Amino acid sequence: MGNVERSKENISKCMCMKCPSYSFACKMKAMPKNMMTMVKGDIDKVEHMEGLFCAFEKSKCIDEEKGCICGDCEVYKENELKNMYYCIETNGK
Repeated sequence: MGNVERSKENISKCMCMKCPSYSFACKMKAMPKNMMTMVKGDIDKVEHMEGLFCAFEKSKCIDEEKGCICGDCEVYKENELKNMYYCIETNGK
């Protein structure tokens, strides 16, 4: 993956949950596991999370481009990312 740190700080800045490509059904499906990951606190050791796709990998649920807001995200800007749709393709496209 890229150089984006897997941290609670970055998750708090992350806009993935607001993305039009991230459907309500995907959010509901991911919520229990994402919440457990946050509670455990060792986010840097987590292999996959449905969110902060620029730090982890593409979604295991999102499969349709319905718009991308990566460019508006503070994590995207702070890490000088260049690609979009990190949720659809690992490392973006």
